[in-house]
Amino acid sequence: MATDSTGEPSFHPYTHPAAGWGAAKSVTAFLAREGEGIAGPRAVMKMNHENTGFDCPGCAWPDDMKGLHLDICENGIKHVAWEMTHKRVGREFFAAHTVTELSNWSEFELENQGRLTEPMSYDPGTDRYLPISWADAFELAGRSLRELDDPNQAAFYTSGRLGNEATFLYQLLARELGTNNLPDCSNMCHEASGRALQAALGTGKGTVDLEDWEATDALFILGVNAASNAPRMLTSLVEAHKRGAQIVHINPLVEAAARKAIIPHDFLQMATFRATPTSTLNLQPRIGGDMALLRGIAKAVLEQSKSDPKAIDAEFIDRYTFGFDDYRAVCEATSWAEIESRSGVGAADIRKAADIYRVADRSIVSWCLGVTQHEHGVDTVREIVNLLLLRGNLGREGAGPSPVRGHSNVQGNRTCGIDHRPAAAFLDRLAEVCGIYPPREHGLDTVATIEAMAAGRVRVFVGMGGNFAIAAPDTAYTFEALRNCELTIQVSTKLNRSHLVHGRRALILPCLGRTEKDEQRSGVQSTSVEDSMSMVHLSVGMRRPASPHLLSEPAIIAGIAQAALPGSRTPWQDYVADYDRIRDTMAAVLDGFEDFNRRVRLPLGFRIRQPARELVFRTPSGRAEFSAAALPVADRGPGTLTLATMRSHDQWNTTIYSDNDRYRGIENLRTLVFMNAEDMADRRLREFDEVDITSIARDGSTRTLQRYKVIPYDIPRGCAAGYMPEMNVLCALGDFSTQSNQPIMKNLTVRIERSEP
Repeated sequence: MATDSTGEPSFHPYTHPAAGWGAAKSVTAFLAREGEGIAGPRAVMKMNHENTGFDCPGCAWPDDMKGLHLDICENGIKHVAWEMTHKRVGREFFAAHTVTELSNWSEFELENQGRLTEPMSYDPGTDRYLPISWADAFELAGRSLRELDDPNQAAFYTSGRLGNEATFLYQLLARELGTNNLPDCSNMCHEASGRALQAALGTGKGTVDLEDWEATDALFILGVNAASNAPRMLTSLVEAHKRGAQIVHINPLVEAAARKAIIPHDFLQMATFRATPTSTLNLQPRIGGDMALLRGIAKAVLEQSKSDPKAIDAEFIDRYTFGFDDYRAVCEATSWAEIESRSGVGAADIRKAADIYRVADRSIVSWCLGVTQHEHGVDTVREIVNLLLLRGNLGREGAGPSPVRGHSNVQGNRTCGIDHRPAAAFLDRLAEVCGIYPPREHGLDTVATIEAMAAGRVRVFVGMGGNFAIAAPDTAYTFEALRNCELTIQVSTKLNRSHLVHGRRALILPCLGRTEKDEQRSGVQSTSVEDSMSMVHLSVGMRRPASPHLLSEPAIIAGIAQAALPGSRTPWQDYVADYDRIRDTMAAVLDGFEDFNRRVRLPLGFRIRQPARELVFRTPSGRAEFSAAALPVADRGPGTLTLATMRSHDQWNTTIYSDNDRYRGIENLRTLVFMNAEDMADRRLREFDEVDITSIARDGSTRTLQRYKVIPYDIPRGCAAGYMPEMNVLCALGDFSTQSNQPIMKNLTVRIERSEP
């Protein structure tokens, strides 16, 4: 795609393969821009290696089971280079800039300043961050926690970048203090998946692994922009197509990964420019229409079973499931007219997908946030399970549910104890092994934490990684809530918005990155992560730390813990000295982590046992449970559209690398909204016209973004889309799913009107 040399916004529909030379060119330019032309490629060659390199700090897609040494992608390389930058943010930087001044900088400008180098404390008198020693920082944090009237006046947030060992120490700190206030990024992303799978199968995770992807006959991919969010999935899609597997993409936008791809480490493809298709069928439901579409596939399969008994697996259903008769009845009672209306897809196309599913011996259904960030996210994931159960696609090779997690260790965070609703059995074991008395009442999730900060019920907020201020919904409300805290603590690698939207006191505690050597008393340490398919493996940093003043995340957690819990019998410093000691304790507490230190050092690590994969269901019935939920209502009222927020391609979560979105043909623009051309015509809008976008919350309140440029795009009528985090302001805090408490960032009711001159 040609670059607009003027720097003006441009839009040219993207028709090239995903990855391939476009990715290679983008990576080369990015490494040159960051000054990592030599160190960057060297680091890349150590990424995702078996127990000798560092785990990619990007997505949670599993490492290649064959030990492929080029198991890398464009976004992973960018993520690593962004972390390895030579730019530094030290005391001189903060002396030159007030927080008020920095608050006017963009997200890109803030992170582009480079790596944080030493702990800093906010001084309200000068409106600047000033240097503080680690000892004094820990004492300030510890004193603030000790002096709380109630431990529940503290909240401990984490993003998905935290390794398993640090995660375990973090939750131990919170629970020894006396709170289960452990909000996390899962509360905003895959909470619906966990709750749905737990209810249906007795597990909060998917049941498949990468070998299943290599053996399946049919892949159904819902609400996933794989080329940007999990680019290494492209390899699996290409290989699946080559061996004759059917691939159905279900998404309101036909993304680049749903067309064709060239895998960069396939040198023959690169040399010949020969792309491989990555889909058999593309279906475009209206935003929020996935559940109705899935119901339609199930209805078609059940109709076929009347003449072909093999269309469903009656023996599996009878032996392993509960609630089938109710589900069959609700499918029969749902008319095709209703399914078409609520999904936005015609019956003929739904039947095509149903035929693919019915003929396939083994099928996998995979999904991401396009399914979960809705009011009915839990019901939709349960509908996915319903469909799988109809044909016995569970507990056998090449079949099952496969959620696509986002950040590299977000699933490991939940496995290792970051959960505001912990199971009693986990708390019992934690108490027995660690000698503490963990609280039993549920804590606060992300939405509830923001509400509690705003009301003054949470006085200390600790953010372990991520960029909470800008990632959360209802931006203005979240900002005010954070500013209402007595102390906010952010453990980070780079400057971001959460350092500028702070409490009356604030600490920035800089930590090591995933690429850097973690030297402790016993030598260089390794940490472990869990990918989205339950494989646990080691990560070992290779680079000299960006600053001698950086501490590891376990060391920072231990420092806060010792200051906050002066009478603690937990061996915090022994844990920091040798992470094997943390893993020994984890092995005694966590199911599936037995013999942790030995197994994690095996080639490729180990896979956590999944009872549901073995057809053992920890549900009330002891079986896999069908759900017979009603379909969600699609109509939002006259003149409104349903808007979904999403990432651009040149972005990772809230980290923005540029204002470009190559796979959607956008250059030099982020303040935009994609619309159906007919919806634009109804409003007499043309490409690049400026519009105001007003969201209408459940309580009737409104929030508006002004002067966004409108782009015509292949998206169903009645739908619109734009980028997070800019559009997070449109999601009212009260607009969360009553099923999962997730903010419904992909199901907002909006009005779009031409901006006033």
